[in-house]
Amino acid sequence: MAQESARVITLVVVDDHPVVRDGLRGMFDSAPGFEVLGEASNGVEGVDLVVRLDPDVVLMDLRMPGGGGVAAIAELAGRGARSKVLVLTTYDTDSDTLPAIEAGATGYLLKDAPRDELFTAVRAAADGRTVLSPAVASRLISRVRTPAAGGEALSVREREVLELVAKGTSNREIAAELFISEATVKTHLTHVFAKLGAKDRAAAVAIGYDRGILG
Repeated sequence: MAQESARVITLVVVDDHPVVRDGLRGMFDSAPGFEVLGEASNGVEGVDLVVRLDPDVVLMDLRMPGGGGVAAIAELAGRGARSKVLVLTTYDTDSDTLPAIEAGATGYLLKDAPRDELFTAVRAAADGRTVLSPAVASRLISRVRTPAAGGEALSVREREVLELVAKGTSNREIAAELFISEATVKTHLTHVFAKLGAKDRAAAVAIGYDRGILG
């Protein structure tokens, strides 16, 4: 037990808001058993930092200019990073929650979580245990029990592409955001259109909202 209590959990914080990063660093630096190794302002920077510093846990925001959290989680999983990713965000909609967890996140908490709950969640994530806020857990259970109506389900990547299309993002910008080629983006879109029965981008977005694929 003495060895376990003496263990220091290392972290990297990925969030586009400097105030949030500073607050989290201050919170963990003031608590025994934690060490913040570094901070990043977007998913692309976050992946580079995590690969370089190899922290136990990554606190990952989702919606960040210059590289979102879901793409970063998927990239880290693809690289075989040992770091556990704990999503810490203000968003609990299905369009945020499900892709993050399917991409490989160990846990998902909202930013209004109490300090002690966050500490407990980080310790659990470091041990490889899944941590979900009550609101997120309820949504996941509901989604499992009530799958989207009609058609073949979109893959994680297809849903990411559709979400970016819904924001008015071009194919070139989507390719940069998701670390893939424009040709691959077009292939994903072709699959999305076929699965949703949509003839174009606008129709796909409309159907996505109607079926609850988009929040």
